[in-house]
Amino acid sequence: MKNILITGAAGFIGFHVSLKLLKSGKKVVGLDNLNSYYDISLKKSRLKILKKFKNFTFQKIDLIEEKKLNNMFRRFKFQIVVNLAAQAGVRYSLINPRSYINTNLVGFFNLLDLSKKYKVRHFVYASTSSVYGALKKMPFKEFYSTDHPIQLYAATKKSNEIMAHAYSYIYSLPTTGLRFFTVYGPWGRPDMALFKFTKNILSNKKIEIFNFGNHSRDFTYIDDIVQGIVKSLKTVPKANKKFNFSNPKLSESSAPFNIFNIGNGKKVRLMKYISEIENYLKIKAKKKYKEIQKGDIKDTHANLTKIKNQLGYKSTTSVKKGIREFLDWYLDYYKIKK
Repeated sequence: MKNILITGAAGFIGFHVSLKLLKSGKKVVGLDNLNSYYDISLKKSRLKILKKFKNFTFQKIDLIEEKKLNNMFRRFKFQIVVNLAAQAGVRYSLINPRSYINTNLVGFFNLLDLSKKYKVRHFVYASTSSVYGALKKMPFKEFYSTDHPIQLYAATKKSNEIMAHAYSYIYSLPTTGLRFFTVYGPWGRPDMALFKFTKNILSNKKIEIFNFGNHSRDFTYIDDIVQGIVKSLKTVPKANKKFNFSNPKLSESSAPFNIFNIGNGKKVRLMKYISEIENYLKIKAKKKYKEIQKGDIKDTHANLTKIKNQLGYKSTTSVKKGIREFLDWYLDYYKIKK
């Protein structure tokens, strides 16, 4: 059985993908640097669950440590690489931009180059809905322009897509980029809205609502994201000999390269999202309305036609159900009585 590398395995999405693959009997090597961007105890709790599986191996390595990465690639001979490690967060990119360059660009290059060197069969990586910038035309389709990112985080992810294409074209390395739309669910990140809203509501503190609540998002439950990722692993891109160079689409190529949106396919207003939290907790949130923050995208909405047609993806979890699943996990994990 061949090894699959999952980077960011102690992170939110990386943990869930690793767990799904391990339960199906796959051999997973999980990489994470366990940095302190958010509560490291949450990462260690996720990792503790993964380490119960005999088919899981953990590697504590930072993506900028090229020599350690090279030794790992040589040792495990990966068939598939899934890069879910990244410096995430729109707002943090305004505070510590260099961390995005180190992890999302230098680290991404290291993985890409080593995948080429060791002849990895399929390189799959996380992109983001943020690459669409302030685009008004919705729902977003993969071939729409992504040339106007409005924060550094999105710029690094757009760069990942371009770098991947270059390696697909020059070295015939099959690459698949996955544009995630606002992922939420159990074991989520503390810096994301659902986690922060829940914590403050239960602590009787005000929740900050930016753009005076006039945001909407394509909120995507973690199980749907994992389904899309796992389906993508099985579909290795092939060179397209019929590619039209005279009228090229941005998400397609003559090289073994592909890009997909993974979302829920529905646009939900932020205030509706908050009301679902309030209803389940039976607590009215104290609200503090604020101006829109720099780098924030007002609305997102994924067109899922391509991923449905090519991968058979189907989003199945409503926002109401997804929020309740998260809240049940949160109350249990932090031992809070409802």
